[in-house]
Amino acid sequence: MLTERQLMILKAIVNDYITNAEPVGSRSVSKREDINYSPATIRNEMSDLEELGFLEKPHSSAGRIPSQKGYRYYVDHLLSPSKLSKRDMSDIQTLLTNRFNEFEQVIQQAAKVLSNLTSYTSIVLGPEVFESTLRQIQLIPISDNQAVVIIVTDTGHVENQTVHFPGTLESAELEKVVNILNKRLRGVPLVQLKEKLTEEISSILKQYINQYESTVEMLLEVFRTHQNEKVFYGGKTNILSQPEFHDVERVRNILNIFEEDALVSKLFRSDDHGLTIKIGEENHFEPFADCTIITATYSLDGKHMGTVGILGPTRMEYPRVISIMDYLSKDMTKLLTAWYQKNS
Repeated sequence: MLTERQLMILKAIVNDYITNAEPVGSRSVSKREDINYSPATIRNEMSDLEELGFLEKPHSSAGRIPSQKGYRYYVDHLLSPSKLSKRDMSDIQTLLTNRFNEFEQVIQQAAKVLSNLTSYTSIVLGPEVFESTLRQIQLIPISDNQAVVIIVTDTGHVENQTVHFPGTLESAELEKVVNILNKRLRGVPLVQLKEKLTEEISSILKQYINQYESTVEMLLEVFRTHQNEKVFYGGKTNILSQPEFHDVERVRNILNIFEEDALVSKLFRSDDHGLTIKIGEENHFEPFADCTIITATYSLDGKHMGTVGILGPTRMEYPRVISIMDYLSKDMTKLLTAWYQKNS
């Protein structure tokens, strides 16, 4: 157990280091209005906090910086979320007043707003494929052997893809295919579409269309592209502005990860409802060993639909970021609910 004095000093050092990115000395702490101890007393307490693993002493510096253990204690016991400014709340509420045709546009805007407000990299996972279901599928012919497939999910995501048929598909057959798919697949989770198609739909299509094998192959390819979770980024290069990441090789490793959506989705997807904070090595991923990831979930009718996330240095402005994440995730839940009620 830390003493009251140690708690005050630890909190002061974390706050100063977050603000200035410079090791904090005892004299600097003693000048704070809320600290009424001499530099010598503070220096002794800092030494004890270092022995306990809450502080670290960088080479060639008399000051101390928080360790990952220190940040974790700060987040769990000492942090008070900051009050958002009217400007911050206005920027977030813009998401609720803009007119969007698809919920995907909301997610793209959320990633942009989040990165702008925090100056960190934002990662927003779209309504997850394991939760999303098919609402409607359309096949619109554009030539004798080409059509546009339009897929609409229950969360409002709309995606289209041009497909080719090896032979000619008559308009009457095309209409029959659409009717069968909508009747049999509406409400089916996207992740189950391929299985449903091969085990049930293909035998039905065989009874009604001549080119059923090529049609099934085409649909399998379309459904395959919808099994990857959507990942949206904001401020990918914001990490470059942080003094901890002036090492080019270090930054390159992080930026390369942003090219692998499946890995990013795995790292940021949160199965816990609410807000989650993983500091440094808690991420269990070496390139993020000096980073903090904060995630918050948004939902529909209590059902987890997606995740908003922030990647930044362990020297993160935790009070402000936590407040922004909490506010944004709740607004996205409201917006998703309103969008669904309007379009269902």
